Amino acid sequence: MGRDVSPVTISGEDRRRYRDKVRRCLDVLARMLGESQFEFDRPHIGLEVELNLIDALGDPLMRNADVLKAIADPAWATELGQFNLEINIPPRELGGEGAGELETEVAAQLAHADDRAREVGGRLVMIGVLPTLRRTDLGEETLSSNARYRMLNDQIVAARGEELHIAIDGPEPLRLHTDCIMPEAACTSVQFHLQVSPEEFAPYWNAAQAIAGAQVAMAANSPFLFGHRLWHESRITLFEQATDTRPDELKAQGVRPRVWFGERWITSVFDLFEENARYFPSLLPLCDDEDPLEVLEEGGIPELGELSLHNGTVYRWNRPIYAVVNGRPHLRVENRVLPAGPTIADVIANGAFYYGVVRMLVEEERPVWSRLSFATAEENLHRAARNGMESTLYWPGMGDVPAAELILRRLLPLAYEGLDRWGVDPARRDRLLGIIERRCVTGRTGAAWQIGTVDAIEKSSGADRHEALRLMTRGYVEHMDTNEPVHTWPIGP
Repeated sequence: MGRDVSPVTISGEDRRRYRDKVRRCLDVLARMLGESQFEFDRPHIGLEVELNLIDALGDPLMRNADVLKAIADPAWATELGQFNLEINIPPRELGGEGAGELETEVAAQLAHADDRAREVGGRLVMIGVLPTLRRTDLGEETLSSNARYRMLNDQIVAARGEELHIAIDGPEPLRLHTDCIMPEAACTSVQFHLQVSPEEFAPYWNAAQAIAGAQVAMAANSPFLFGHRLWHESRITLFEQATDTRPDELKAQGVRPRVWFGERWITSVFDLFEENARYFPSLLPLCDDEDPLEVLEEGGIPELGELSLHNGTVYRWNRPIYAVVNGRPHLRVENRVLPAGPTIADVIANGAFYYGVVRMLVEEERPVWSRLSFATAEENLHRAARNGMESTLYWPGMGDVPAAELILRRLLPLAYEGLDRWGVDPARRDRLLGIIERRCVTGRTGAAWQIGTVDAIEKSSGADRHEALRLMTRGYVEHMDTNEPVHTWPIGP
């Protein structure tokens, strides 16, 4: 969710000053890009994982502050809801030894945190939407105690001027109104970061946009919300709706949503930051004391705090990141389309696929985004979110094709070659991409397993829906702890 803030009262003057600072930051970024201020040696990757806390029954446990205190590690932080936690894994070179140990490191971190959660009667679970959530779990009283979340909630609700309306179709359609953004807390994801040079940012972002649908199809893990079976990856449409600042009238006028795929292929990272400043009013108009132009003129590297804060409130599925680390500025593509889980092995395999495929698409002589309309790439994302591995996606040269066929025939071979070019160890490459292959062959994503298991429980035991979801969630955690990929999990309680 970005940096913490202190509680403040926002005035019209604050908004004007913040808009001026964002524009000043934007001018400075343009100058830095023009003067080649960015140094780039080797690509680094990073990983963020959002998790849920559950109790012994499998229901959400509202004690993230207690668990965070017990973990006592700055890599961990709260998220929007009191049942959410997030871990940030330190960056490392892609293809280096550190990348090879990523799965082991994440496993050790999660095991330690889960031990601390057990001390307060909880467990950690990686899943796109916690199936046992009920509407009563997502009110303002379950917001985490960070002032940022309260301010964000108040600003989004005020900007909309009326209750949020959530409407999701599917086998068991859901309709509800809410007076806060807490339904967003149901959405827990994995974010893959890739540091790139300014010259390569646009092609890497375009490539990530082009494969968003395929990523979601093969990794869907969010079929249930509030007891309703919805999309295979309901998290996509839920997140889009739960932070929507637009009443119907502004939607009709074509005002852009805060959760945004975008509307065009880009030629520079500047395009994205400039769109953010041009299209989106501030939600957290908080200024710091830095004069970015003055810092740059004196030979320093500005933090561009207002630009980064504003960027953090525009929820692109592939987000540009500007950061300063050890006095050096860099750029990253933050890939945000995937749900958390089901296992660490599945998560790392999803990352291997992503990093391998985008590398190859960037290096193709005729880029895929020159042959694929932007609107079709967005349509692919929503088709995949709706139907998971059962979806049909469009790809240049193949037409409309089943998602599994697209991945197996076209994208997976690219992933193998891309990981070779990154210098990934062949044995590790084969194991991780083998997980993706078997998931496609079996059709067993996290979503498919959840749907099949709940159906089996209801038919065999006569349990009502919530009890079936509890039983499924507890079984899910048992399988998750083995780190055996989801395609190997048997259907059933």
